[in-house]
This record gives sequence, C-alpha cells and structure tokens, in this order.
Amino acid sequence: MSTTTNGGQQGAPAAGAPQAGAEQAAQINVLAQYIKDFSFENPNAPRSLQPSQQPSINLQINVNSKSLSDTDFEIELLVEGKADAAGTVLFTFELVYAGIFRMTNVPQDAVQAVMMIECPRLLFPYAREIVSSAVRNGGFPPLMIDPVDFVALYRQKLAQAQQAPAAN
Repeated sequence: MSTTTNGGQQGAPAAGAPQAGAEQAAQINVLAQYIKDFSFENPNAPRSLQPSQQPSINLQINVNSKSLSDTDFEIELLVEGKADAAGTVLFTFELVYAGIFRMTNVPQDAVQAVMMIECPRLLFPYAREIVSSAVRNGGFPPLMIDPVDFVALYRQKLAQAQQAPAAN
C-alpha cells in the first residue's frame, strides 16, 4: 500500500514535518511552579478593617533567575506590597513564586531575555491570584494587581547593569 501526501507527491514529507537539517523551533516547558516563600500581615486588625479613606498601595516586582543545568532554570517572581491609610499600615505581603523552566533550542543570546520576560509572564497570573486571595482572606477587598510589562522591567535591569560598572 502506498500513501500520498503533499499534493499527491509520493514520498514527499507532509506539511509541517521536520526537515532533515532544519533548525528545531525554540521551546519553553514549565516543569514545576510553586510558592517558595509567602507572608501576609494584617498588623492592625480589627481596627484596619473598618472603612476609612482609600489606602495607598505600594508594589514592587522583581525577577531572579538561577541556572539548574544547561537547559533548566529556576525563575523567581518576587511580589511585595504594602497598603496604608492615614499613616496606619493596613496590610503587607511578600510572595516569592517560582517555576522551573526547560528551554530547548533557544539561541544562547536570547536565553537571558526569555528568562526575564517570558518565564515571569507565565508565572504572573498565578502569583496575582495568590496575592488577591490572601488580601481578601485578610478581610479586605481583593487586590487586583495590574498586568506587568516584563519587557520594560528587563530593559530597566539592563540599563542599571550597564550603569553599575561606570559608577565604580
């Protein structure tokens, strides 16, 4: 029995089939994701739960990476926040949400950008949900953190790294 594919040409590779000698597509796999460290504090409860003025909320987000092997990397998304109103701390939180990612066929010059942009972009929705639930469980309305521009954060880190040697 003979099979025909690709417009009736016998023996031709099917469309989308890998070609011999062709470059393999870059691939990122999430092997695991987990809470590495988490803290939520509601230091002035129950007074802080009484309605008052709109709180001021300060957020800081950072990304760290660690190589586990040639292809596997641990990426940490650090999310810290503090809400206060009229000089009273309503709540504070600190979350380190991490993932282990496997990167195959990623060009060496793109690995750092993928680790600092794409990996945290994949982790962020889960970290956002953890923070939102903790704030709600602390007695406050859920905190809906706006989406983060990880490209801008990466560029900011690159600029800081370039200025650091010049300062010495």
